Amino acid sequence: MAKPVTQFICSACGATHKKWSGRCEACGEWNCISEEAPLSAGPGKAALGAAKGRRIGLSDLRTQETPPPRRTSGMAEFDRVLGGGLVPASATLVGGDPGIGKSTLLLQAAASFARAGAKVVYVSGEEATAQVRMRAQRLGLADSAVMLAAETNLRDILTTLEAEAPDLAIIDSIQTMWLDTVEAAPGSVSQVRASAHELTTFAKRRGVSVMLVGHVTKEGQIAGPRVVEHMVDTVLYFEGERGHQFRILRSVKNRFGPADEIGVFEMTGAGLAEVANPSALFLSDRDAPA
Repeated sequence: MAKPVTQFICSACGATHKKWSGRCEACGEWNCISEEAPLSAGPGKAALGAAKGRRIGLSDLRTQETPPPRRTSGMAEFDRVLGGGLVPASATLVGGDPGIGKSTLLLQAAASFARAGAKVVYVSGEEATAQVRMRAQRLGLADSAVMLAAETNLRDILTTLEAEAPDLAIIDSIQTMWLDTVEAAPGSVSQVRASAHELTTFAKRRGVSVMLVGHVTKEGQIAGPRVVEHMVDTVLYFEGERGHQFRILRSVKNRFGPADEIGVFEMTGAGLAEVANPSALFLSDRDAPA
């Protein structure tokens, strides 16, 4: 059996190179290429062996499928961007600039889902549980039944989620997770890819809705390999200027609903408030005197 060939992967865009260089030819970033072992040896005559697999069942396009059940949070803007609510056994990736308010948005959504009767686990890899509680108190969410944890070891996180069996698990953020089977630093292409794969597989296997937080690069792309966006069912971007109070939650991919929905929020001292009539807001900005 041939030995796997070592790859050189760009941590900025995920492009694969045959040899190391100081600059990525795909995205133009400098000092971003690192040597990493591939996940497998690739296709070959001995990849599957002689054993046959089981025969899978087939259906046609005329088969009637019932719509997936939805769990709503009560945040109308958030639920609409999701396509009408959260779908069980789904994986959602929420991207945005650091400090734009992703953690605030998801903490408020977690509290809303918990108040609606869902069992929610919020795992932070960037902050201690005391910091998350302080934010919850500032937002008026201290009375919600959201369960907290501060951990980056994905094996321990998955073991806990298996035991707790929540309806929704929020991982903040995917760039901080590390898997002990991958010999790479947290935040590397291999770690982000493997961690996202394990969490997505867990969501499908256990029927748990998983939300992953991802930071974006200066080019506006979610940091790490683009394959993560293909793994998940829904990709949302949380956008806005730090000096401006308004934020837009935009759906760029949704396997369970339209991919062109937006939700508008206003950042206030008490957290993110929904903007019920964003069209009037934009019209008022247009009509304002220069």
